[in-house]
Amino acid sequence: MISQDNFRIYTATVLTSFIVTYLILKPLIPYFKKLKFGNTEREELASHQSKNGTPSMGGVGILIGTMVAITSAFALEEAYGHATEGLRGVTPVVVVMLSFGLIGFMDDYLKSVKHKSDGLVAIEKMGLEILVTGVFMAYIILTHDGDQFITNVYVPFVDFTLKLGILGYPIFFLAVIGTVNGVNFTDGVDGLVSTVTLPVCAFYVVAGETTGIYGTSMTAAATMGALFGFLMHNAHPAKIFMGDTGSLALGGFVAASAYMTGTPIFVLLVGFVYWIEILSVMLQVSYFKITKGKRIFRMAPIHHHFELGGWSETKVVTVFASITAALCAIGICGL
Repeated sequence: MISQDNFRIYTATVLTSFIVTYLILKPLIPYFKKLKFGNTEREELASHQSKNGTPSMGGVGILIGTMVAITSAFALEEAYGHATEGLRGVTPVVVVMLSFGLIGFMDDYLKSVKHKSDGLVAIEKMGLEILVTGVFMAYIILTHDGDQFITNVYVPFVDFTLKLGILGYPIFFLAVIGTVNGVNFTDGVDGLVSTVTLPVCAFYVVAGETTGIYGTSMTAAATMGALFGFLMHNAHPAKIFMGDTGSLALGGFVAASAYMTGTPIFVLLVGFVYWIEILSVMLQVSYFKITKGKRIFRMAPIHHHFELGGWSETKVVTVFASITAALCAIGICGL
């Protein structure tokens, strides 16, 4: 149960992040448009061609709003006399979030400013993601009296701890990098990744409270507010996209929150949409190569498969977000 004081802090954090993100993006949208920080849509998506030139890199606003709200939350915590409570879980989640956001910013910058169509080379991007994940793993091992957070995984609903042993290390990298890129692949329809991630934020507010990692709850509340503020500009028809700056940062937030609260296996549940998105890409690419040109889906990631099947963007967002909200509610029951 969330205490009254914490509820006030989380509410103020959501509102602060919402207002800051919304207001900061208003001047950034025409500024980015003037600088031609535009988006280029895939030719196969005829309905998306009108979006060409829509400003990207809106993730900058999400990150600024989140950081301002967290800073303000510390001031509120001090006013309520328990500032140190919020420190647990804030720094690692924020650092991982910002680090992946920086990788995304580099990619967006090369695409939008330098007009390098592929952005970061795949090996460069993966190398940076492995580096950030490795540093995060080292942090967990050094600050949690060993590697039990990595080698021991709590399984919800059955009250059982899965002892992974040495397998926990590669699974850690797979979980973090897979989640980050799954969130990245989910970003392809107006408002989709933001709307899907909102209930995930709510889940981690509760998860942080349940496990006593209040800083994770605070970061989740700040991220939630920022997403609401961003959606004011990104809901269909979108005036700005978050770009890799935003989607990789959100992926970092989800993955870091999962391990900081000791709930990594929950990502398979609350992040179901992320994993379906990335698996659809992997299956499509693999099947295409094996069969020399055949496809499983009309187009990958899978949200485009439904679009080409006749679903409107609004329907895709509504269905995917509803599924995530239901799964997050189930996940809360298993905490």
